Amino acid sequence: MKLSLAVLSGIALFALSASAATVAPTGFPFGDEELTYTVNWPSGLSLGDGHMSARRQGANWTFQLSLNASIPGFDVVDHYSSIATGDLCSLSFDRTSAHGRRKTMEGETIVDGKVTRLTIDGGGKSEFAAPPCLKDALSFLYFTRRELGQGRVPPAQQVLFGPLYNASMTYAGAPVILIGGKQEQSDEMICTMTGPVSTLKFEMYFARDAARTPLLIKVPLSMGLFSMELVR
Repeated sequence: MKLSLAVLSGIALFALSASAATVAPTGFPFGDEELTYTVNWPSGLSLGDGHMSARRQGANWTFQLSLNASIPGFDVVDHYSSIATGDLCSLSFDRTSAHGRRKTMEGETIVDGKVTRLTIDGGGKSEFAAPPCLKDALSFLYFTRRELGQGRVPPAQQVLFGPLYNASMTYAGAPVILIGGKQEQSDEMICTMTGPVSTLKFEMYFARDAARTPLLIKVPLSMGLFSMELVR
């Protein structure tokens, strides 16, 4: 009897361990996701908040990113929305942006290898060729996460952000960073996007979980380098 109880106890413990080890991962690309961020000034002062979401809709993904921050005399309100295929090829990309008095509102669709760009308030309509499986700036971020989750750095490619930008990701190390007052191991990536008239550079720090959750994103704006820090 004692031996039987010991055997049964061992089997039960093994089953519990196996169950814990096979818990399904959460977040993108395993399912829908909602992330909240605090937007901080370089000094650490909180200026507002940000949100990112990923939702599976049939065979496609819908991604959204919003940013709402303000300092005296200057507001930053951004909203980006992307619809992409299961392979993260962009189908449409919309953005509404207000940085102080500078405002942008435009929508882009990708159909049959062609981008149609419509800019509200004087920008008009334009069309240009799209490379195969073109990704917009938002779907490219999620593509980067998926690639990192598979142990790869995404290859350099053209990315849609109004016009086409040449985008590249560079691995910059594995720093331990503070998130919500706690130390977290991260992988740092530097994203460089070069367009017709400007170059943008972002620092991104990803968690080492299965979803490669963005822990910290440093965003360059005209007033300085803002940061979006994940709220757990």
